[in-house]
Amino acid sequence: MTRVIMHGCNGKMGQTIKNLIAADEEITIVAGVDAFDEGKNEFPVFADITACDVEADVIIDFSVAKAVDNLLAYCVEKQVPCVLCTTGLSEEQLQKVEDASKKVAILKSANMSLGINLLMKVLKEVTGVLAPAGFDVEIVEKHHNLKVDAPSGTALALGDSVNEALDNEYEYIFDRSQRREKRPKKEIGYAAVRGGTIVGEHDVIFAGADEVITFSHTAYSKAVFGKGAIQAAKFLKGKAAGLYNMSDVINA
Repeated sequence: MTRVIMHGCNGKMGQTIKNLIAADEEITIVAGVDAFDEGKNEFPVFADITACDVEADVIIDFSVAKAVDNLLAYCVEKQVPCVLCTTGLSEEQLQKVEDASKKVAILKSANMSLGINLLMKVLKEVTGVLAPAGFDVEIVEKHHNLKVDAPSGTALALGDSVNEALDNEYEYIFDRSQRREKRPKKEIGYAAVRGGTIVGEHDVIFAGADEVITFSHTAYSKAVFGKGAIQAAKFLKGKAAGLYNMSDVINA
């Protein structure tokens, strides 16, 4: 049995994961952390991770960036591995993640969906064929109207997968409104759509002469991210210090 502390337990993802875990006999939530609690959980909830005194095998984090510093310090002190799902971290915080991973197991991914992570793996393979053949790469992502960052972390991660196959020689372009020139070959263009309740859609478009190949992923509910986080938590239990990602889970 994998014992989990749910960091950000009363958020939408926290509650989604709680419901998924309730139907899974291999994993259980032993404590939660959330600044706001209405007593709706069956496990003890602490306002801050530093106050949590419940032993666990792993932490699943879907919180906010400002809570991550204390979380990382706690993980190192208590030697509890962490599935870190919070996005929008600063460069300084990303360095802290790197530093913490030298002392405890940290799994960080821009997107916890198994489908997205499999797509990133596939993109590395196909880019090596299509880009040298003259195909341009464009990424279009769509999310709900409450999402504050653009492009999404997932879209950037997809672009990184493409760029890694191209020796990181391509430039990311987020706005062409001020340019009056034809499209350079070595760029990856991004477009972001925000509206309604779209959970998440990502299209990676390879546009060549007289043909277009599009790789698409659509999330119909937040459950796909929760399922991936749970699978990652099971994987991370007992792992040695290091920085892991969802590719490690897929290939395990």
